[in-house]
Amino acid sequence: MHRIALISEHASPLASVGSIDCGGQNVYVAHLARELGKRGYQVDVFTRRDKALLPDVVAFAPNVRVVHVAAGPARQIPKEQLLPFMPAFGDEMVAFMRRDSKGYDVLHANFFMSGVAALRARAMLGIPLVMTFHALGKVRRLHQGSADGFPDSRFDIEDELVREADCVVAECPQDLEDLVELYAADPARVEVVPCGFDDGEFSPMDRGQAREALHWAPRTFSVLQLGRLVPRKGIDNVIRAIGCLRASFGVDARLYVVGGNAEQPSVEATPEIGRLAAVAEDAGAADLVTFVGRRGREQLRHFYSAADVFVTTPWYEPFGITPVEAMACGVPVIGANVGGIRSTVADGETGFLVPPRAPHALADRLAALAADPALARAMGQAGRARAEAHYTWSGVAAQMERVYARVATARAAGRVAA
Repeated sequence: MHRIALISEHASPLASVGSIDCGGQNVYVAHLARELGKRGYQVDVFTRRDKALLPDVVAFAPNVRVVHVAAGPARQIPKEQLLPFMPAFGDEMVAFMRRDSKGYDVLHANFFMSGVAALRARAMLGIPLVMTFHALGKVRRLHQGSADGFPDSRFDIEDELVREADCVVAECPQDLEDLVELYAADPARVEVVPCGFDDGEFSPMDRGQAREALHWAPRTFSVLQLGRLVPRKGIDNVIRAIGCLRASFGVDARLYVVGGNAEQPSVEATPEIGRLAAVAEDAGAADLVTFVGRRGREQLRHFYSAADVFVTTPWYEPFGITPVEAMACGVPVIGANVGGIRSTVADGETGFLVPPRAPHALADRLAALAADPALARAMGQAGRARAEAHYTWSGVAAQMERVYARVATARAAGRVAA
């Protein structure tokens, strides 16, 4: 087996992580592709053309190409509006695959809309399909209700993909449980493979040096929130906790919020900043919260390493790469007890798990770390060890390689039997 097609309709590995619709899936696809390329696979990443002047094919890494597929207008479109273009995406992708006579051994679709396109390729070309959802529509709807912008047809599509895919990849035990309970998935056809971190990007560095580089106060208790600025990430909960920390514990912590649609934070570029600034004002923490703006991945190690603690309290998180990155930098993590976070963060060992939407509970845990720097250091060291043991991208790629080999072998055996 030599050639893999990674399908990621809205999340290109070339995009700037942290901006609109660019987050963990972009990171996952980019790093998995790179690692597979290092292992000698020829990898093509199929993603939707969202700019008119993009080349058809871009060399991304050794043995890895990004293929831009024409499907709908060649401009940025919110992912919630992309579903109608997926049949065209599938047809264009199949046409490319037929022109590219070497063929593919496995299709690996990422997100349910990529699955729509992949099912067409699987039917027309007979290539086995591995499916990673990254987020499940039924779980998302439970948590977001009317704020969920995807159509109800997503549920039927996901049901079909769970039935038809040769293997479904769950990113954590909670993901597996949701697939079985909500989608009647056969556990024998589901493999749990986590996301990872790149040791070349994320490793501990001296906190004082990191703070000096970022112009942070050297001795202020500093909290980091990093990721996309969207409501489900629960950033308002973190801001309220900073207010509680001041009011109930007498600790003036500094919260740095990294993310947004531009490097310069502004309501015009990132409307969510306006809502969050109002939350900070209401929480009595406006003077304690700094909106940093989007930063490149090459800068993130400094932010993680400069922080006393990394906090992420989303309502729903299928996996959550940022807690793993923070642990890789030797920083304690306080995370919401949801989704993948409850399996990556070892409660009481590498940080704490707290309920989502519970600012007082979060403030209590922040106060404990502020009062006990030795505990925070020990948790950071334990987090680094846990990240190295369980969440390297090379380890993730090795697990995925076994998944690919299994489905390719099973499909080949089926063809022989037929």
